[in-house]
Parts: sequence; C-alpha cells; structure tokens
Amino acid sequence: MGKIVAVSYVTLDGVHENPAWSGPYFNEELSDWQADNLREADVLLLGRKTYEGFRDSWPAMQAETGWFGEKMNAMPKRVATRTLTEPAWNATFIEGDVAGAVRELKAGPQQVLINGSAELINYLTGHRLIDEYRIMVYPVVVGHGGKLWADGTAATLTLTSSFVTKTGVAVLTYVPA
Repeated sequence: MGKIVAVSYVTLDGVHENPAWSGPYFNEELSDWQADNLREADVLLLGRKTYEGFRDSWPAMQAETGWFGEKMNAMPKRVATRTLTEPAWNATFIEGDVAGAVRELKAGPQQVLINGSAELINYLTGHRLIDEYRIMVYPVVVGHGGKLWADGTAATLTLTSSFVTKTGVAVLTYVPA
C-alpha cells in the first residue's frame, strides 16, 4: 500500500503562503532533510498553484541543484486542478474526484509527496488520506498571509519525531491519531 506524505513550511502564526521568510533559516540540516523526503518519493502530488510555481522554476534550477533538480524535473506529478488543460513537466491532471484519485494512488506501492499545496492538504486531511505530515515550523511571525490550516479543517495528530535545526526551525513529523 502506498503512503501520502505532506511536507510544509509554516511560520509560528500559521502562515504557509509565499515562504520567502524561510530563506535566512534554511541550512544544510534542512537541505539534507528535504533531500531525504524527495529521495523516498516516487510521485509528486501538487495543487495547481504550487504546480505552476514549481513548473516555472525547477527546470531552470536543475544545473545548480544536481540530482535533486534532476529528480524534481523527471519524476511524475499528479496535479489537482479545475482550470488547467495543458499538462507539462511530467504532469497528469486530476480532474473531478480528487479524493478518489488519491485513494487510487494510495492503493499502489509508491510513496506520494505533497510539497506546499495548502488547499490540497486541507482537502485531503478532511478525507483522511494523508498518512504523514512533516512540518517545518520557522521562528517567524509574519502577521498576514494564507494559513496552512483553513477554518474548518480538523484532525487529531500524534507526534512521531522532531528535531530543531541550528537556525531554530522545529521539524515535526505527525501521523493521524
């Protein structure tokens, strides 16, 4: 059976959007951790906004990011979208029943990685389809911006591991309780 893993950046006040605030705290520890996340993954599952940002930036970064960029560009992507019609960047669009499509992904042997994509994470949390949440909590309060958890999203989680980087980022791994 497959596994759905959601990886997110978030500030202390819950903001997920436009993580430019993460730059000063990103270090080798987080780079290695993110590399492990990608190394384990077979498929990327993305929401439309994250897909468009990644699609527009990762191909140009491949030379400077080595194997990480190669894998990001080469691996298959599944994208939840209601508006896009022309898949690119090894993507297949999920239209209609997103929960059903994700259940099908879980039925296979692959590990599916969700990066960013807060709306998709909220939706899949509501359908109890995420097996593991890996959240980087940055020691920043920005006071505005889109939150990781939308009003009405509810879940009870169990902390399975944690560590704090030298730059003060708490890396927390949770599974549904």
